[in-house]
Amino acid sequence: MLRIGVLGAGHLGKIHLKCIQESDKYMLAGFYDPDDSIAEEVEKIFNIPKFQDIQSVIDNVDVVDIVTPTISHFDCASKALKGFKHVFIEKPIVNTPEEAKQLISLASEAEVKVQVGHVERFNPAFTAAQPYFTHPLFIETHRLAQFNPRGTDVPVILDLMIHDIDIVLSVVKSNIKRISASGVPVVSDTPDIANARLEFDNGCVANLTASRISMKNMRKSRFFQNNAYIAVDFLDKKTEILRLEKIDDPENADPLAMLIELGHGRGTKQIIIENPEIQPINAIKTELEFFAKSIEDNKPPIVSIEDGYAALDVAYRIMDKMNYSVGQ
Repeated sequence: MLRIGVLGAGHLGKIHLKCIQESDKYMLAGFYDPDDSIAEEVEKIFNIPKFQDIQSVIDNVDVVDIVTPTISHFDCASKALKGFKHVFIEKPIVNTPEEAKQLISLASEAEVKVQVGHVERFNPAFTAAQPYFTHPLFIETHRLAQFNPRGTDVPVILDLMIHDIDIVLSVVKSNIKRISASGVPVVSDTPDIANARLEFDNGCVANLTASRISMKNMRKSRFFQNNAYIAVDFLDKKTEILRLEKIDDPENADPLAMLIELGHGRGTKQIIIENPEIQPINAIKTELEFFAKSIEDNKPPIVSIEDGYAALDVAYRIMDKMNYSVGQ
C-alpha cells in the first residue's frame, strides 16, 4: 500500500482526503495546509496528523498529492520530484507552460510517475463514449457555471475551459494549426466568458465555449464523425450515440427503424440510437486509484505530465489570441 500525503486542505483538498481515506490503494500519512485554522479543523474532522511544513510531508510518503492553489503548484511539485516522490497534481498542472516544461525534466530525472488531475477523463459518461470515437471532425463543447467568487483569480480558460481542452486533445490525435478566440471580463478582472475555435491538421474543428456567469450549470460536448454523432453530458452523466449503418434491403428493415434515403443511387442507411449504461463512480477517487495502479504496474498514468503541459499550452495560446495573459 502506498503512503500518500496531501498538500492543501481547502475545498478540493478535503474531497481528496475523503477519497483517499475510502480507498484501499493508499495509506493516508497526513496533510499540510499553511492556514492553521483550516489545518486544525481538518485534523479533527478526518482524524489524521497534520505536518508542520511541505518538506515533512515529502519525507514521510511515497506519493505527494498537490491540491494547493495553482500559483504554488510548481514549488510543491518541484520539491516533491527532487525528493524522488510520485506526484499527483491538480489541474491546471502549474501556472505557466514554462514551469510545466521544467517539471517534465524534473520528473524524467527522478524517474517517478506524475499524473495531472484532469478529472473529466474519468467521468463515466466520457469513458462510456470512448469506444465509439474513431475520427471526430467537428466537436462542440459548452461548460457553463453559475457565478462563484472562488476561482475568479484566473481567467475562465484556466478555470473551466481547460477541462474541455484536455478532453479534445485526448480525442483528436493531431496537431493544432490555427486558433481563434474571444473573451470578455464581466464581473471580474479576467475573462468570465470565452469562446475558442481550434483547427487541427487532420481537418477536425473544435468549438469551445466556457462561462462562469450563466444562469444554470452545463457541461456538454458533442462529437461528430463519419456516420456517427456522440453526445456526452458530463454533468448529468449521460451518453447518447447516433450511428448510421447502411442496409442492403430496406424492404426487410425493422419497421420501427429510422431510415435515411441517401439519394442518387447511394442506398439507404439506418439510424441506430444507443445509450450506453453509465456506472456511477466517484471520478476523483477513481483517478487517484488509477494513479496508484500506474505506479504499481510501472505504466504511464492515464493523464500524463505531458498531457497537463499540452492542455496548459493550448490554454495560453487561446488567451494570447484574446490579448490577455495571466498576471495582466
